[in-house]
This record gives sequence, C-alpha cells and structure tokens, in this order.
Amino acid sequence: MNFGEIAAVAGKGGLFKVLKPSKAGVILESLDDKKTKLVVGADARVSILSEISIYTHTQEGSTPLIEVMRKIHEEFEGDTGLDKNSDGEELKSFLKHILPDYDEDRVYVSDIKKLVTWYNLLAKIAPESFMEQPADEAPEEKEAE
Repeated sequence: MNFGEIAAVAGKGGLFKVLKPSKAGVILESLDDKKTKLVVGADARVSILSEISIYTHTQEGSTPLIEVMRKIHEEFEGDTGLDKNSDGEELKSFLKHILPDYDEDRVYVSDIKKLVTWYNLLAKIAPESFMEQPADEAPEEKEAE
C-alpha cells in the first residue's frame, strides 16, 4: 500500500484505503480492524496522503507528508512513544526534532496529533508504505519485474 492509495476524510477519524471511484463519489475502506466501507460524495473533503504537505520555512514552503513520515520511521522505527493524548509541547518538540524548519505559526498542535495518529496507524498495519518508491518511479519498477 502506498500513500497514493490512502485517504483522510474531513470529519471522519482514521485513515481509509481508496478502493474505487463510483457514480456517487469514492468507495473507501477503513484501515482499522473493522474494515468498514463507505461511499463519500463529491461534497466530502477527501485528502490523499501523497498530496498532503507540512508547512515549512524552506524555499519550497512545505515538505511532503511522505518525507516527514519516512524521517519519523527512520528515527523511531514504528514507536514514537506519542499518541493523540500527548501534551502539546511534547508534540511540538517531536515535530521540531523531525522537521526543524516547520512553520510553527501555520502547523497547529491538532495537525501534529493527526500526524502522530496516522503514523502510529500506518506503522502498525502498513509499515511497508514508508518504504515505497515515489509515484513517478513506481511504473519503471513494475516493468522490470
């Protein structure tokens, strides 16, 4: 599973695997143990993880979520010791350690909680997602097989 197949839905907790488009919207399946399927319409705010970035003070202005998740995985190997109930200052320190140039004015504690929650979930059920090649390299890899 790669970040292009995983989505977050505004107003819904957790992450979802994108199964396929439908006439009414997109069919998603929760990544938790329940494997609940739902159809979200065009009016829902669905974000594909590969399209999410974190604001930074760099020239680019942001860092892709996949890069941040890979840094977390390299450093903590699946166990950050944090969760959504962690203290706000602890969460800020954590992100400052991983991404020193993150924009503290535009990245809120709630965003960092989401990052930690998503990382913990993916580390548990799909750790291979941190090892995936970028989307632009994936087709070449498939042809070589």
